[in-house]
Amino acid sequence: MTLAVSLRDVAFSYGDVPVVDDVSFDVEAGDFLGLVGPNGSGKSTLLTLMLGLQRPDMGSVRLFGEAAHEFTAGERVAYVAQDATKTARDMPITVREVVRMGRYPRNLFGRFSPADHAAVDDALENVAITDIADRRVGSLSGGQRQRVFVARALAAEAELLALDEPTVALDAESRESFYDLLADLNADGMTIVLVEHDIGVVTARASRIACLNRRLYFHGAPDAFVESDALSAAYGANQRILHHEHGEADESTPTDSEPDREDSR
Repeated sequence: MTLAVSLRDVAFSYGDVPVVDDVSFDVEAGDFLGLVGPNGSGKSTLLTLMLGLQRPDMGSVRLFGEAAHEFTAGERVAYVAQDATKTARDMPITVREVVRMGRYPRNLFGRFSPADHAAVDDALENVAITDIADRRVGSLSGGQRQRVFVARALAAEAELLALDEPTVALDAESRESFYDLLADLNADGMTIVLVEHDIGVVTARASRIACLNRRLYFHGAPDAFVESDALSAAYGANQRILHHEHGEADESTPTDSEPDREDSR
């Protein structure tokens, strides 16, 4: 078993405010992990800990077998932050130029080889944005911008794709299309860690679920999560899950429908 991420007894606080408490679980290579929990539950913070962007106060985080905060093989990991598409609206560069950025960690001398150009072209094609490659990123829709960032990850040949609330600003059709893209990437072997507020989508799409509200309430298969009491325990209320199957809904959705804003946690 190859582990992409391993957390053991992880705790983290902002000052005197505890955000993550005694969290332990593994993400196996090839997993599609959905990280869910109520607003302010520490999901975004946990994701940054998993990627080594912050260091835990206690416990350990390992990324591909190395201490996450010392991990240097940045080309193996791609991260799409919560505000990525908002920032992209102000970027005065083209889609192709953004996707080319994915090759920078593999291109220490700054000169693009034919292999670099081919990787960029393949990434554009794989996420179906070749036709807009020369457009300015700021002129794109939210769904198109998300595909640009995924294409950048593909150009980097990343093994792990981490996304924090990537579909908050997207309409329903764009959301489904985006999740179809993630499913295809996962089927091709990419490990995905997704922070998402739509629990129904996560249970339908992910291969594993981690439910968090400062501490870990569940980690396992989606079917087991649906049958467990973890949702109501973590959210502190009677919640039911909306199942997305061929566009049909059979239960009411949880009330956690607003995007996380964990700056203050």
